Amino acid sequence: MKGSQLLPLFRSQTQADLLALLFLNPEKEFSMTDVSKLIGVSLPGVHHEVVRLVKAGYINDRRQGNSRMISAQKDSLIAQPLADLLTVTHGPLPVLAEELSGIRGIESAYIFGSWASRYSGAAGPIPKDIDVLVVGTTDLDDLDVAAQRAQKKLLREVNVRRVTSKDWMATLGANESDVASNAFLTTVRLNPIVEIPLSKNLL
Repeated sequence: MKGSQLLPLFRSQTQADLLALLFLNPEKEFSMTDVSKLIGVSLPGVHHEVVRLVKAGYINDRRQGNSRMISAQKDSLIAQPLADLLTVTHGPLPVLAEELSGIRGIESAYIFGSWASRYSGAAGPIPKDIDVLVVGTTDLDDLDVAAQRAQKKLLREVNVRRVTSKDWMATLGANESDVASNAFLTTVRLNPIVEIPLSKNLL
């Protein structure tokens, strides 16, 4: 059985995608049918992994009418470490890298705000939305389409803001005394940001 491409320690891509869906959305329950559609795996394939993970104590399941509802086992000792690992391997960074790569006019792109803080090691709950800064001259419609695709994969709102290279470079080396001149970009610079690894961008 083929293992996960992003995190080979998982026994299969299905297992990795299922755990990512549940542990990156710990407040939600999903029916087996919903899971099948969201991760693109047949119902028998999902069922096979669910049985294994419930038995191992990683996830919870319960009956609701004719549906079998599943969710992350949040009280497990490994729940937070597993969520942290899945955030890096299956969270916004790889998804946004995939969706933004190749879009004309992007010079660089960054995650900022709460998600960037989590990537930098700050403690706290998994954020409910994702803030993205795109530097360049990209068409806003192209960015909106990419954000919509990312939202469907991440089940979270993706907020994209585009700035020019000139404005972004003007805040290089900014400090707290510079906030008044460009409050938004200076604040972004002064807090954790994570660059999104892009490839094959056409400027």
